[in-house]
Amino acid sequence: MSQGHLKQATSNVMSAIQPIYPLVDPMPKASADAPIGIFDSGVGGLSVALEIARYLPNERFVYYADTAYVPYGPRKDQEIRDLTARAIEWLYREGCKVAVVACNTASAFSLDYLREHYGENFPIIGLVPALKPAVLNTQSKTVAVLATPATFRGQLIKDVMTRFAEPAQVKVIPVTCLDLVPFVEAGQQMSPECLATLTQILQPVVDQGADYLVLGCTHYPFLKSSIQYIFGQKLTLIDSGFAVARQTARILIKNGLLFEHECKDSLKIRLVVSGQNAEQLQPILGHLIPADIKWQVSNMETEVS
Repeated sequence: MSQGHLKQATSNVMSAIQPIYPLVDPMPKASADAPIGIFDSGVGGLSVALEIARYLPNERFVYYADTAYVPYGPRKDQEIRDLTARAIEWLYREGCKVAVVACNTASAFSLDYLREHYGENFPIIGLVPALKPAVLNTQSKTVAVLATPATFRGQLIKDVMTRFAEPAQVKVIPVTCLDLVPFVEAGQQMSPECLATLTQILQPVVDQGADYLVLGCTHYPFLKSSIQYIFGQKLTLIDSGFAVARQTARILIKNGLLFEHECKDSLKIRLVVSGQNAEQLQPILGHLIPADIKWQVSNMETEVS
C-alpha cells in the first residue's frame, strides 16, 4: 500500500472510531492461504508471533511495527486508539485473514471498537496480561505484574484482577517502568543499564514475597534471560504468548481459515516498520528471530529486504 493510500485508509478508520458503519470499501473475505497480521508498537510483538509460528507452523505472517511511535506506554489513551486503528487498517488492506494486536497497551483500549467495526469477516485477537495462571499457581499469595501505565489504566487488567485475584485473596503488585521497551528495541537486554533498571524495579517485588512475575508487555519476554540472570529462580515468569497462539488457532479453525499445507523454504515473517529504521533493526531482529525462520524487514514506503 502506498503512503497516500495508507493516509486515506487511516482517515477512514479514524472516523470509524466514532464509529461509523458500514465499513468503508470492505475487502473480500480472506482465504486460508492469506497471512496472519500481527501488530505492535515495535519488535516486542515478535514474542507473540514466534509463539504462534511454533504452534501453527504452516502459517505466514505480516508484522506491522509502528516504530515511528514506539513506545505506546506513555501515550494518551486516544492517541493509542488512533495509532492502533491505523495499524489494523493497514493489515486489513494488506489482505490478512486475522489481526493479532500483539501489544498489551493497544489491546487495553482498542479491542471492542475494532471488533465492532470490522465484524466477523476480519477477526481481531487481543492480549491481556496472564494474571489468571499466576493467581491459580502462586504459593505466597503475592504476584507482580510488570506492564505499562496505560495497560493498568485499561479495563482488561482490572477485570482479571476483580474476577480472579480478589476472590482468591491474592495480592497483586503493579510494576511499571518506561525504560524497558527502549532497551529491547535497541537490543540492550543484557546491558549494565538494563540490568540495573530491572534490579531497581523488581527487588522490592521479591522483598514483598512475590513468587510470580507476569510479563504484561510483549517486549518483556525478551527480558526473561536478564531477569533470571539477576533473580535466578526467585520469580516464576509468565506471559500470554502461548495462550494467544492457542486462541489464534481456535479462531482460524472456527472461521475455516487454518492453513494446513506445509510450506517449506518460504518467507515466514514479512516485517514492515513505520519508523524508516529497517536497516538499523536488521541485527536486532537477527538476534530475536530463530535462525530457522525466514524473515524480511522493510520500511513502510520502500519494501526492500
